[in-house]
Amino acid sequence: MSAVSLTVNGKAVTADIDPRTLLVQYLRETLRLTGTHVGCDTSQCGACVVHLDGEAIKACTVLAVQCDGRSVTTIEGLASGGELHPMQAAFREHHGLQCGYCTPGMIMTAVDLVRRKGNSLDEHTIRDELEGNICRCTGYHNIVKAIAAGAENMAGEPQKVAAE
Repeated sequence: MSAVSLTVNGKAVTADIDPRTLLVQYLRETLRLTGTHVGCDTSQCGACVVHLDGEAIKACTVLAVQCDGRSVTTIEGLASGGELHPMQAAFREHHGLQCGYCTPGMIMTAVDLVRRKGNSLDEHTIRDELEGNICRCTGYHNIVKAIAAGAENMAGEPQKVAAE
C-alpha cells in the first residue's frame, strides 16, 4: 500500500491505496465521485477527463500515487454554491448532450480549452481541440455550440492564454 494525499475539488484527502490504482479508479471507487466516467480504459474516448493542477488529463492514464501533493478537479468540483459552472450551464442550455456519458469529459476538456485559448473560439478550433473526446451518439453539433456559448459565458473567469 502507498499513502496518497491530494486535494480533490478543494478538499484535502488522504488514503492508503494499491500503487497500481489509476486516478479514475481512486476518484470513482474510493472517493465515490462517479461523474468521472470510464469509457474505454485505453485513453481513446475522453470520458475520464479531469483537471490535474488546472490542466485537462485523462484519469485512466495516470496513477493516483503520481498525483500525491497535487490538486484534482472533477466535474463535481466545477459547480459552486449550487450554481452550475458557465460551461455546464451552456451544455444544458444548448443541449450539448444526448446520452450524457461523454458529457463530463467534454465539459472538463472545454473548460481547459478556454483556459488555454481564451473566450473567442471558432468552430474549427473547438472541433480540433475535441480530438480525443468521443461522443458515441454523434452529438458534436450541439456540443460545439455549447462550448462556444460556454466560452463566451466564462468571460469573467480568470484564464491563462498560452502563447503560441
